[in-house]
Amino acid sequence: MKKLPNEEVELKKLAVRLGFSTHKLINPETGKTDIPELQSRIINAQRSIRETRLFWIAVISSIASLLSASAAWIAVFYNVKVFGLD
Repeated sequence: MKKLPNEEVELKKLAVRLGFSTHKLINPETGKTDIPELQSRIINAQRSIRETRLFWIAVISSIASLLSASAAWIAVFYNVKVFGLD
């Protein structure tokens, strides 16, 4: 995993690229962007994207497994009918 940038501008660019808002990240006491909160949100967004990708890989894998099992059962029943195996 890449290290997150420490600069506010780079963090905001990364946040926009990941597709979430940087709204309400201004610290009212200092008037500056809350960098630790922004980094936390970036990490959570990256984790969410990764988990979503893994979820769809698992779904596709399970569908492929079902198709493979169905093909095996069809082959077994076809062989039983063709060769008269009982």
